[in-house]
Amino acid sequence: MRLPLDFYKRPAVYLAPLLLGKVLCRRVGNDIMRFSIAETEAYAGENDTACHAHRGRTPRTDVMYGVGGTAYVYLCYGIHHLLNIVVAGINEPECVLIRGVEGISGPGRLTKALQIDMSLNKEDLINSNALWLEGGVQPSYTTTPRVGINYASEEDKMRQWRFIAR
Repeated sequence: MRLPLDFYKRPAVYLAPLLLGKVLCRRVGNDIMRFSIAETEAYAGENDTACHAHRGRTPRTDVMYGVGGTAYVYLCYGIHHLLNIVVAGINEPECVLIRGVEGISGPGRLTKALQIDMSLNKEDLINSNALWLEGGVQPSYTTTPRVGINYASEEDKMRQWRFIAR
């Protein structure tokens, strides 16, 4: 069963561990790929210096200010597309980066394997036939600091907002 809109209306730090074990579904043609989410990172809006919304609303981050349950896909270093799930409420620009799924580690490898690119930016995950999330079994997990955020403040670099299923 697809995750309902109300599921996404929570802060990123609360929701990121809850996404572990949920099933990321991607339709390509007649095939549907389903993978259990194994790793996430939380990004908590304008006050989080690691979050893209830290500098405010821009054409790139506009999607983050919208309704939860929307895909935020962006190109990282001009090479890898990364998939984020917009969460919280309207004008609360928070998201959860999907860093890995069962059998695929790394956010760039994940999007390459599932053929996720900019065409899925702003995709409505509640009603989409191309990309959505379904329920799953909540695993135990461990936390670490987020990775790849050297530009963030020392305090934000040290936050234990990376969640990894055991």
